[in-house]
Amino acid sequence: MLEVTSVSAGYGALTVLNDISLKVGDGEAVALVGANGAGKTTLVRTICGLLRARSGRIVKNGTDVTSTPPHDLSQHGLAVVLENRRLFGELSVRENLVLAETVGRKVRRGNMRFAWDEVTALFPVVKERLDSPVELLSGGQQQMVAIARALLLQPDLLIMDEPSTGLAPKVVKDILLVIKALRERGMGLLLIEQNVGIAAEITDRAYVMAVGSIVHEVGPGEWQSFLKDERLIRAYLG
Repeated sequence: MLEVTSVSAGYGALTVLNDISLKVGDGEAVALVGANGAGKTTLVRTICGLLRARSGRIVKNGTDVTSTPPHDLSQHGLAVVLENRRLFGELSVRENLVLAETVGRKVRRGNMRFAWDEVTALFPVVKERLDSPVELLSGGQQQMVAIARALLLQPDLLIMDEPSTGLAPKVVKDILLVIKALRERGMGLLLIEQNVGIAAEITDRAYVMAVGSIVHEVGPGEWQSFLKDERLIRAYLG
């Protein structure tokens, strides 16, 4: 589904990513974990076209999308929820979602993977605030809107950058329930997360980043042994 091969990227003269390679298979949930400054968000920005890769390839469903602009990624079944969400704050929740639904209908040619009613039903709080300006919502409610918007783009792979950061435990629990429901429907997931407990709960395996490189892999069935290895946790996660 998604294959990142030997990707390097950075800002100006600064190289942040060094020869990064990872894969996410069809319907697979994979985590990318690491301490602050490891390069996780830079990798997300590179995958979704906000930052140009200096070398390497990014392939989605067999198509090279390395140079694809962000607004065209939905055509390849890819949606991203960035850490800063990038919602239109002055618009209502409904207007934010309708914009995404319009794009999703074009991508799927009317054969929608996620219908409006299904998506809004996943987030009852969002459904209740459809006519409220997004800028008046709490951080947790905005995160729910961002996820709902991403789903209306009709992806088969959802990338989420630090979805639990700064949110109340109750909101995080609600979002995790939604992610688990999406997994049951076969949604592929690349979860960028500093909280390894959350990552372990909802993903099959993981890549560990440190100083711009993949330094460790947690294979299927290895989460518990990884979490018990205090040496690895201290070395890579702080």
